[in-house]
Amino acid sequence: MIALLLQILAGLTHAMILFLIASGLSLIFGVTRTINFAHGSLYMLAAYLTLSLGSALPLGPLSVYTGMLVASLGVALLGGLIEVCFLRRVYRSPELYQLLLTFALVLVIGDAVKFFWGAEHRIGLTPPGLDGSMPILGQLVPMYDMAILAIGPAVALGLWCLLHRTRWGVLIRAAASDREMVGALCVSQAPLFTGAFVLGSWLAGLAGALQVPRQPLTNVMDAAIIVEAFVVVVIGGMGNVFGAFLGAVLLGVLQSLGILWLPREFHLALVFVLMAAVLVLRPWGLLGRPSAPPTADVGGAESPAAPLAAPRWLVAVGGVLLLIAPLLAPTFVVWVFVEILAFALFAGSLQLLVGTGGMISFGHAAYFGLGAYGAALLLKHGGLAMPAAFLFGPVLAGLAALLFGYFCVRLRGIPFAMLTLASAQIAYAIVHQWYDVTGGDNGLLGIWPAPFLASPVRYYYLALVVGAGGLILLRRITGSPFGLTLRAARDHALRCEAIGVNVRSHHLLAFLVAGVLAGFGGSVFAFLKGSVFPDYLSISMSVESLVMVLLGGIHRLAGAPVGAGLFKALDTLVTLYTPYWQAFLGGVLLLVVLAFPNGAMGFLGPRRAARRGDRG
Repeated sequence: MIALLLQILAGLTHAMILFLIASGLSLIFGVTRTINFAHGSLYMLAAYLTLSLGSALPLGPLSVYTGMLVASLGVALLGGLIEVCFLRRVYRSPELYQLLLTFALVLVIGDAVKFFWGAEHRIGLTPPGLDGSMPILGQLVPMYDMAILAIGPAVALGLWCLLHRTRWGVLIRAAASDREMVGALCVSQAPLFTGAFVLGSWLAGLAGALQVPRQPLTNVMDAAIIVEAFVVVVIGGMGNVFGAFLGAVLLGVLQSLGILWLPREFHLALVFVLMAAVLVLRPWGLLGRPSAPPTADVGGAESPAAPLAAPRWLVAVGGVLLLIAPLLAPTFVVWVFVEILAFALFAGSLQLLVGTGGMISFGHAAYFGLGAYGAALLLKHGGLAMPAAFLFGPVLAGLAALLFGYFCVRLRGIPFAMLTLASAQIAYAIVHQWYDVTGGDNGLLGIWPAPFLASPVRYYYLALVVGAGGLILLRRITGSPFGLTLRAARDHALRCEAIGVNVRSHHLLAFLVAGVLAGFGGSVFAFLKGSVFPDYLSISMSVESLVMVLLGGIHRLAGAPVGAGLFKALDTLVTLYTPYWQAFLGGVLLLVVLAFPNGAMGFLGPRRAARRGDRG
């Protein structure tokens, strides 16, 4: 019994850290409607700043405390600059662009941390006066943990007073409920947005500063905490600060009990099962309120796809170049081409959901990764030949898409996106911890093509057939009555339902098609690399697929292969010259979101059409 109580106490300590970062995330979303992926990066940056300032300031016992204060305030200032310089330019853009802009900041801040502090783990000092232990129930408990248990409720009380007892807080709550009405009352929204972002960033910075004595610092600590923060926000209610407190406590206790009672394989999945259950049963969270259904999730209405605009001779030349490329290029380049083909199919399947169907998915990598694992598992454990294993990957991905899609298509907007994230993280957690079957974080090795496909040239042609065939199928689907109905449902689902269209069944079928095609991409990728790892299902992989779609053009059918090619080219070329290629990619992504939101094909297409019109 004592062990159980102490385990719950440890869970509550972690819950207070989660509350601090999740309350800031919830506050920012409630006011600005921005899903801020960079929130975890601010948390990480504050942790590293606290570490450096605590050891550099000549203030004796006060150095660590001063470092925490200065680091959190510095991160708050940085958050304000981010809002003014970047996010303010995309508030009227679709939610996807805001997401990708904050992801670009994640890449930049992540490489900045690596540049200034290195990639090795760092250990922080416990503040003087809190470095001892105190007896509780006959066991010693760190005094620092007890201090955090006191800080969490104190911050919650302070936030309540700020939001309910000040004019600024009343305006913030009003903007969270109906910001259009606040604007109609002649209240300037810009200072409110900036203030909310500064306060939210300060809370993230405070969480990072307080975490320094509790765990080693790494340059990937932002990824784990932001996913947990999303879980807390979803459970408590998007935009509800006090729901974040309830969600954090529930999550902390559930995690601590899960460690004691559940098998190792299900520890990580338990969190996301809870998140998915809340989204299915109460999409607005435990303390949230229902919002009006969105009319379109991605951009506005656009015309149906036109017939292939490129001249036939250009298409023929492109086809010939694709056929002869492996015969002329070095082996390394051939393998890069194969990877581009796998990513093109991966991104193309996502484009069907995001561009054609208006369904923003944060978890599309689940189907890519399950396609890879399906092929690998049948080859390693099933004892079947490579061709059969290759085909089983898409089957497994399609079954997962049907299962997850059945629940996801019942939601729209942000709850839909969050449920796709939860679904993918459930799959990731199982793959990551089921060592007996999937190999856990060690992955599965020795996943090589059959001897008759072992040469780079032959495997390239297999990838070309699969990739080109999948992209042609996607083009056919997009221009079919089914694809046009998906577009109509994207632009106004309620009108489609009013005239008798079963929007859910169309969305579920799109999920199935996208899952199967992403699974084919995963199978190609698995036999290309010769191994599979849980990272193939990770949230970063899902966001990278969104980046590929954006680089090429969300509403352009040729955008997926173009975006995949650009992404892989940046990855390959920039890595040759600098280890900080993610910062470079983040800068490119910022440029695309702010200056070329329609992507490469969206930028070039109208100009090509204008030139043809001038000649006519």
